[in-house]
Amino acid sequence: MSFVHRIRVRYGECDMQRIVFNANYLAYCDDAADQWFRSLGVVVEGGTWDMVVKKATVTWAGSARYGDELDIAVGVRRWGRTSFDVGFEGSVGERPVFTAELTYVAIRPGTAEPVPVPDGFRAVAGRP
Repeated sequence: MSFVHRIRVRYGECDMQRIVFNANYLAYCDDAADQWFRSLGVVVEGGTWDMVVKKATVTWAGSARYGDELDIAVGVRRWGRTSFDVGFEGSVGERPVFTAELTYVAIRPGTAEPVPVPDGFRAVAGRP
């Protein structure tokens, strides 16, 4: 995974244990994916295709805390005809915090109708 997105953990993202509340990790993945897509020149807003998340799994190896700089590496893990899996690896320095995998389905904009993942996106996003 060559793309890394850095997030500084904010106070409001933490829970009573002073660690990042679990649901915020999916929001972090969403931010990281958006920045990765944009770094590839892929802007889906107003384009010929869109995508939705079909499945998300998160596994924690530790916790991020207020003020930590959380680095999230992003990359394709699997290509399907109308879907693809994106892997996320989050760490604070050398300390692993979480891994996640999200399955995205390519759809026709404004619908829930699956469409093939565009070849141009496959080309710039790379191999698993």
